[in-house]
Amino acid sequence: MGLPGVIATWPFGGPAASAGFQRLLAGGSAVDAVEVAGNIVEMDPSVSSVGYGGMPNALGVVELDAAIMDGATHEAGAVCAMVDIGTPISIARRVMERSPHVMLAGIGARDFALSQGFILQSQLTPQAQQRWDEWRNSEAAEAVVAHFPTPPLAPDNHDTIGICALDAHGNLAAGCTTSGMAWKLAGRVGDSPIIGAGLYVDNEFGAAAATGHGDEMMKACLTYRTVMNMAKGMSPTEACIESLRYLLSRRSTFNNPYGAAIVSIRKDGEFGSAATCSGFEAPSRVWSWAAANDNTPNGLISTGPYVDLSAVYSTLP
Repeated sequence: MGLPGVIATWPFGGPAASAGFQRLLAGGSAVDAVEVAGNIVEMDPSVSSVGYGGMPNALGVVELDAAIMDGATHEAGAVCAMVDIGTPISIARRVMERSPHVMLAGIGARDFALSQGFILQSQLTPQAQQRWDEWRNSEAAEAVVAHFPTPPLAPDNHDTIGICALDAHGNLAAGCTTSGMAWKLAGRVGDSPIIGAGLYVDNEFGAAAATGHGDEMMKACLTYRTVMNMAKGMSPTEACIESLRYLLSRRSTFNNPYGAAIVSIRKDGEFGSAATCSGFEAPSRVWSWAAANDNTPNGLISTGPYVDLSAVYSTLP
């Protein structure tokens, strides 16, 4: 525990958390750290669920979503369904700081980014194009081609990076950035750019960010609930666990291979995390997260704990 620190989802959050922590050590704010951390993953073509290299939608177009929230000011900014512009978390920050709005979508987000000096650049890599071509020619694509509203999902296509940071002045920030579910219907937006769903921060208590099946997670306002749980005196991990129990108790059909997970950081610097068993417990899909602070400057990778449906229903009144 202690100041400062950064926590992020997934093993690829290790370099991100480390970069964000180094920014804090250099005197940066929590918002600076979240943006820097997000950029690391957004520009990494090997991460197929975020930024450049992310998987495209059903039409073969990469649509990016991102949001950032500043605990010190309680301001927020977001972009969604944005095409042909990179580093969306940086654009979300510009929306927060240089516009009167919280969220810009589609062509409006792209035009705003251009007005702020960002450049047009396709986010579709040859590797992502190849995977889309393979999917497009498979039977799995038939439902989308036939305009059914339930595109088939793959268990590896929702790995948003969620980030929380606490700076040396005790200020918090949170952010999310993603390319969303692979092969999603064009225009689909998940929880990542939604304040209170994919991310939330209250400077008095803590910050939280999420990853997983956003179409279900946003219905439970997971990260807002997590921060409010910390406000009630729960530890960061307890707050995450309770939020997932709430999700599972209200979304009885959620027991699927896509899962939900939360990372959090409390005002005193304590980290927390939890994930559903479903979607994140199999050997190939073990839930893990990364954190960086004075004790682990290079981004320690940790796993668990897990919450499952049986545990939820056994504790319901």
